[in-house]
Amino acid sequence: MQIAKKRRPVEVVLGFFLLCHPLPVLFHIVAVTVFALVATWPHSSWNVIGLIVAAHAAMQLSIAVLNDYCDRQADAASKKDKPIPRGLVRPGEALLAGILLIAAMILLLLPLNPWALLISLLYLVLGQSYNFGLKSTPLSGIVFALAIPLIPVYAFVGAGRIIPVIFWLVPVAALLGIALNLANSLPDIEDDTANTARTLAVVLGVKRSSIVCSICILLSIILVAVLTLTHVVPVRGVFMGSTLFLSILIVIALLFFFGPEPPVPMRKLYFYLVVLLCLILGGGWVLAAAIA
Repeated sequence: MQIAKKRRPVEVVLGFFLLCHPLPVLFHIVAVTVFALVATWPHSSWNVIGLIVAAHAAMQLSIAVLNDYCDRQADAASKKDKPIPRGLVRPGEALLAGILLIAAMILLLLPLNPWALLISLLYLVLGQSYNFGLKSTPLSGIVFALAIPLIPVYAFVGAGRIIPVIFWLVPVAALLGIALNLANSLPDIEDDTANTARTLAVVLGVKRSSIVCSICILLSIILVAVLTLTHVVPVRGVFMGSTLFLSILIVIALLFFFGPEPPVPMRKLYFYLVVLLCLILGGGWVLAAAIA
């Protein structure tokens, strides 16, 4: 019989911190905060913004925690530095934490528009379906394409405000969602291949994943530019010009510094730059439309 390792309190705290995937979750919190601020501008309701951000943070944390819970056996073989294989967090504790975070999300959403709760539950189903099986299939990219557009829609619905750009943001965010999925999968593509996982990135391979990622980003920028130039979505010109300029600058940096096949040590940085581009393009476009 295996004796459980005795843990110090600081190790438990560190374990749960790492279990929460702090940096990726932070990106989601920044994104929903930006959209919530824009949705309530110019008369910001800090109580509403706080509930929108806190509920989304609880949901993202539950997805992150349960992701490691679901991957605990594979991580024990190939990623022994993760908190569960290291013994910092026990599987039952991770499962309980994930469930409690879902409960917290629901409670935080009750004072908001009921549609905000329904949208969040849909996002949660997509996120957990990714954890509990779809992550290792080509459908993982479809999950991201469906889930990412829900973030701005959720923020605006939660704030009780709908503007035309939100509807057009759905196809743009769907393209960016596929790009994010591929960029996020690149650092783990060798491990996923060794574990016989059939993620979209594994099916495409490193080079084609990078190319498809770039194509999706470029298509999203072109779509935003066309909708702007044709005045289908009215925007504040100065803000929109800066948004497109910065987005194109990051695309050039991705192509120039990483090439068609990003090397292994650079793939995390590649992913973070893709995240930054998505925040700038999506957040900047919505801001430029909201203040037009």
